Amino acid sequence: MHEHPAAIPSYGEMFRVFGRIGLLSFGGPAGQIALMHRELVEERAWLDEPRFLHALNFCMLLPGPEAMQLATYSGWLMRGVGGGLLAGLLFILPGFAVIMALSAVYFHYGDLPVVAGVLFGLKAAVLAIIVEALLKVSRRALKTRLAFVLAGLAFFAIAILKLPFPLIVLGAGAIGVLASAWLPGEAATVNPGADHPPTAKLPGLTGPTLRTVSIWGAIWLAPLALLLIVPGVPEALAGMALFFSKAAIVTFGGAYAVLAYVGQQAVEVHGWLVPGDMLAGLGLAETTPGPLILVLVFVGFLGGAREAGLAPMTGGMLGGSIALFFTFAPCFLWIFAGAPHIERLRSVKWLSAGLSAITAAVVGVIANLAVWFALHVLFASVGEITLGPLSLPAPDLATFNVAAFAIALGAGVALLRFHLNLFAVLFAATLAGIAVTVAIA
Repeated sequence: MHEHPAAIPSYGEMFRVFGRIGLLSFGGPAGQIALMHRELVEERAWLDEPRFLHALNFCMLLPGPEAMQLATYSGWLMRGVGGGLLAGLLFILPGFAVIMALSAVYFHYGDLPVVAGVLFGLKAAVLAIIVEALLKVSRRALKTRLAFVLAGLAFFAIAILKLPFPLIVLGAGAIGVLASAWLPGEAATVNPGADHPPTAKLPGLTGPTLRTVSIWGAIWLAPLALLLIVPGVPEALAGMALFFSKAAIVTFGGAYAVLAYVGQQAVEVHGWLVPGDMLAGLGLAETTPGPLILVLVFVGFLGGAREAGLAPMTGGMLGGSIALFFTFAPCFLWIFAGAPHIERLRSVKWLSAGLSAITAAVVGVIANLAVWFALHVLFASVGEITLGPLSLPAPDLATFNVAAFAIALGAGVALLRFHLNLFAVLFAATLAGIAVTVAIA
């Protein structure tokens, strides 16, 4: 039975829906992917399940924020390049505006108890959001024994063995390809839709790849060249453009995978941040709609405010904008150049099986991120125990934060049991965080 394409939505409909996704996309990639699935597949049927999962599998292989690239891919499927641009920009611009404002507040007023209380309450609530999203993604991706095994192995590999994300992705993909030959029953269930050929008339499937690469490569690299060669551009801003362009190429595994690299470079090499800034930025980014990698906008804002030699707000705005552009411009290149070929190959069983196995492994990676975030929200001090090749987290039990646990538990019950409005839950958590912080100040 072949799939049937849904009616193509208008730009107005896409603007409303992707605008809503951009405003509500809290909780990191797990929550964002779950939100897009609900809006695009379940509620509106603009995409069917096989095509959505196939797009997700491809985006997991790319450097950069997979959820933003999935939004761009989804928009491209509906209305070509214009739809991809609309969806991708709406996914990041609301969060960009919020993180810029929060960065300015942090720069000027970060020591105030009320500001610290807002961050405290929101981080605790986001922990519940991540757990909810992990459950949703798991139910959708883990439907066979092989999928469960891959998720467990991926969690062990990244959480305990500390293996690099690209190696885990490649290993899962290889297992999926082998399973398509040796365990066809398992592989067929892991990659639903492999037997369905792609729809013949998809927007955006015309036009040579070389032209696409040339156009989007120029959009990305021409401004970089100008910032590097034009006299008078502050050295810090030119350095940021080059740094964030490099980060956009090496950020396999999403924002968490690059946090250590960016934090070390920004603090020790460039001096844009001081120790402690990166965790604060992560907290802000976790509570901001849009991809978690927007934390790089926070880095750019602080670096520009401190090092550009301009007025702090001017330097911060320029630094944050440079971080945004050079982080996300390459994402449009990856999607618009690669997606047409990936769609044509969707009926290739072994490739689809490999990509789908990656989705199962990513569940384990997301579970590791949830554990990492939970430890840092609930404990003030988290160490590490090394046993040969194994590395185990070792939180200091004496630093357990009862208030953070209570707020996270309340948010979890509100979301999972009573399905309350997300904004209402975040607002309540914010008030609770302010009350706790002011009380102990």
